[in-house]
Amino acid sequence: MKLKEMNIILVRKIKHYSKNIFKIMSLLILAAVIILTIISIKRKSVYKVFISGEFVGYVQDKDDFNTKINNEILTPKESNIAFISVTAMPEYQHKFVDKDEETSEDLIYAKLEEQAVPTYRVYAINFEGETKAKVDTFEEAETLVNEIKAEYGNDTDLGINEIYTNNLEEATSIEFAQAKSEVQVTLEEKAQEVKKIESSTYKGVYFAVKPVSGNITSRFGSRSSPGGIGSTNHKGIDIAAPNGTTIVAAADGTVTYSGWMSGYGNLIILKHANGVETYYGHCSKLYVSVGTKVSAGTKIAAVGSTGNSTGNHLHFEIRGNGSQVNPQKYVYK
Repeated sequence: MKLKEMNIILVRKIKHYSKNIFKIMSLLILAAVIILTIISIKRKSVYKVFISGEFVGYVQDKDDFNTKINNEILTPKESNIAFISVTAMPEYQHKFVDKDEETSEDLIYAKLEEQAVPTYRVYAINFEGETKAKVDTFEEAETLVNEIKAEYGNDTDLGINEIYTNNLEEATSIEFAQAKSEVQVTLEEKAQEVKKIESSTYKGVYFAVKPVSGNITSRFGSRSSPGGIGSTNHKGIDIAAPNGTTIVAAADGTVTYSGWMSGYGNLIILKHANGVETYYGHCSKLYVSVGTKVSAGTKIAAVGSTGNSTGNHLHFEIRGNGSQVNPQKYVYK
């Protein structure tokens, strides 16, 4: 058989099979149309919805439903909400159901809304690492910090911290004016504290506490000799208190003397920084020994009337490099 004849036969066969395939495909398409028509008469197309693997209902259109979720649940409506999340987003499965089967968009939406968790964002204004105020926007926080620094100096230790939290109470902000006022109050309190420390500091030693509570009966400097036994040039101050009243260290230091010393009677001497010393005289009891390191407020002795004394009191001195200074400039002001 010649090649030409073989090609003719092959073409005829292909045409024959093609016609049969076309007929079969046409029949299949027709059958599918008929089936879909029958289904459309008795059934409708919906999406079966699952949340965390649990079936919760049907929706008509998953794209429309997702749009509603994004616009109405996940989009923040308040300025202090950074974003909103839900525990689990819905999963969809296409289904044909009876035409009288009701969809349940509202029910599913309500379930998702119940699971919505807002994450709040506020801007905290911190002073020395401690939060003093909160505002809703970074612009408000920055303005507040700049205004405060303009008033109190650029070295004021103010900072801004962005806080994200699910706790509404933690995210509660305050109005700008109130926030500024609260920071100012803190700064004023800090300024007063600094002034107090500065006024109670001698040669770098801060006298944090009064050594004993009581009335000052004799001040520093010239005076009449009490009972003919006291100096007329008083080098300290006398604070009257009942016998046995606790005496504490006025500042941090080390005990360099603990014992009897002439007119001082029982005496405690504390050495502080930069050549500063404090004397505690006429004590009835001594509670610390030489070499003991003490902090301001540490119990060191008890009030008495030992040595050259006319009654129970504490004789208190402050010395700088051996020279007495008026204790009332730094303590008992």
